[in-house]
Amino acid sequence: MGLAGTLTVALLLAQAPTAPAPGGWAALSPEERAAILKAAGPGASLHQRLLGVSAKFLGTPYLNSPLGEGSGVDPDPTFRTDAVDCLTFVEETLALSLARRDEEVPTLLESLRYASAPVYEDRNHLMEAQWLPNNIRKGFLVDVTRRYGGEDTLQVQKALTARTWTSRSSQELRLPKERQLTGTFTLNVIPLDRVLARARQIPSGTIMVIVRDDLPLKATRITHLGFVLQKGKRTWLRHAARNGYARVVDEDLETFLARNSRYTKWKVTGVTLFEARQPPEPGGRAVVSTP
Repeated sequence: MGLAGTLTVALLLAQAPTAPAPGGWAALSPEERAAILKAAGPGASLHQRLLGVSAKFLGTPYLNSPLGEGSGVDPDPTFRTDAVDCLTFVEETLALSLARRDEEVPTLLESLRYASAPVYEDRNHLMEAQWLPNNIRKGFLVDVTRRYGGEDTLQVQKALTARTWTSRSSQELRLPKERQLTGTFTLNVIPLDRVLARARQIPSGTIMVIVRDDLPLKATRITHLGFVLQKGKRTWLRHAARNGYARVVDEDLETFLARNSRYTKWKVTGVTLFEARQPPEPGGRAVVSTP
């Protein structure tokens, strides 16, 4: 297939309807999925692939923590496309978009989800302390918050202490004491009330991560993420939404931010932004310096 043909495939995927469709990932056989990835691979940019792959998840039901190790502490499957939560939607979209061939998807997904070994204790459970820095280190992500937030960008921190691990929510992670990280982790954040003013500058496919206030007994400040989508004259968030939708949707960003601004029990601080990158090696094993 020539360049024009591969671009057409990617564009058709990106224009998939927002309602559940028979052509979604869950409806495809492994052979059909492999054919789509192969067809879109050589000529489509990573940006096009992210839009196309994520569009085929639209309408997929929301299920909290649908992936695991297939056995042990979390026996959920290591890969599935019939249900996602906000994080696994992003992880699987990245793995499918970065794969040059279908057989690379499991390796890429494993590298995104784990620091090293594919075991529960080595999973990237904590966003600020593990998922983000590990995937930046591996070359999957680049922090672009300052690029689009400009002078509005602030630095905030998440402090993990021994006290953090005494809370019920932290203990629910069921991590052994030697895996209960402590330390201070820094994030670049665009304040919530400045996000809309900057939104139209953010390219489609950028990962938007929602950051809340730092509560000492919470092991993370990050509670949600999805992909920015510029569509028509408005900015949207493509995400696996639990509240109000219970599926993957394209939601008007202004509506999404307004809802987040009303949370009072655990206030939303703002957003941080990341650009996906093709790592030096298909499995994301090459280590690169943090930008």
